[in-house]
Amino acid sequence: MLVSLEIGRDFVYAERFPNTERQGLNTVEYRLPAALPSVVKGKRVAIVNDVINAGSAVSGTFTDLQSLGANVVAIGALLALGDTIRAFAADKHLPLELLKHMPNNLWAPSQCPLCAAGQPLEIVGTS
Repeated sequence: MLVSLEIGRDFVYAERFPNTERQGLNTVEYRLPAALPSVVKGKRVAIVNDVINAGSAVSGTFTDLQSLGANVVAIGALLALGDTIRAFAADKHLPLELLKHMPNNLWAPSQCPLCAAGQPLEIVGTS
């Protein structure tokens, strides 16, 4: 919202909704609230996020914006972790503006060495 205020443009947001039909790590989708689609129809929009990790919020928002008739022209973030968002932006032919890019040190459960070793999950500060 602060970015939109700074550049004098409209602001809309996507909400996170559970999708009970999906399995695995990506069991949510992102959509604009019902009152906002008319704001984006036929407009050029940029998706701006604070931190992008797996990219599910950006890709879900991108899909919803396209279905609503918006033209997504760029993606921006303060920080991106890993290369998923770079691949997504390249695939969609969108410029990607980041203030910082860092490696992603997270694993899917199937790739996690602790999961593979049968180690229980430990919540820092509670053990």
